[in-house]
Amino acid sequence: MDGVLVHENQAIPGAAELIGRWVDTSRRFLVLTNNSIFTPRDLAARLSWSGLAVPEENIWTSALATAQFLANQAPGGRAFVIGEAGLTTALHEAGFILTDSEPDYVVLGETRTYSFEAITSAIRLIMGGAKFIATNPDVTGPSPQGVLPATGSVAALISKATGRQPYIVGKPNPMMFRSAMNRIEAHSETTAMIGDRMDTDIIAGMEAGLLTVLVLSGITRRDDINTFPFRPNRIYDDVEALLQDL
Repeated sequence: MDGVLVHENQAIPGAAELIGRWVDTSRRFLVLTNNSIFTPRDLAARLSWSGLAVPEENIWTSALATAQFLANQAPGGRAFVIGEAGLTTALHEAGFILTDSEPDYVVLGETRTYSFEAITSAIRLIMGGAKFIATNPDVTGPSPQGVLPATGSVAALISKATGRQPYIVGKPNPMMFRSAMNRIEAHSETTAMIGDRMDTDIIAGMEAGLLTVLVLSGITRRDDINTFPFRPNRIYDDVEALLQDL
């Protein structure tokens, strides 16, 4: 989403036209994000403010992927959650009980209000036997004032204290893409992934067997590509350039 369709809440040139093309032709698509803070409804509203009409059912977050994964692992399980509405809502809807008493899992997601007390509880619960799950590995996130510590940074703190590494569901885990494809009944042979990061989007799309498309409107620059031992199938300056090839 960020860097591909929007940048600092402004639609990237060609984004509205690309979404419109998919909607008009009934093309199955999902907008993916590693951000677990917001619900799909919240994100659809935020995209609408940027001029992009994306139905909430066409948005797939790391929170939804995490909830689906845990529902398959332990239906009706118990979880202690550090996160916001996007994650807690997804877990509730997946049938999980959110508790700090004998949880099966400690689930760490994105939040702007990390507390020492919650992190301490997470550490103690993991050391007591709860399994450690993180929605995504991103170590920093953006803000108007500069970078903020994100899920990966807090996960590293908890791992250092407990000696336990989390299982991370979001990108670059290809499970994020497989769960998305299951959502829209898509197959890897006929699915493409459009992303702006070599280290998450492209590698995960490649490992999931998708056609990978890198746009240079976000994190990755053209000079960065040769520093990686893999390459995307297609490279465009932005989705407006991609649209001309469709």
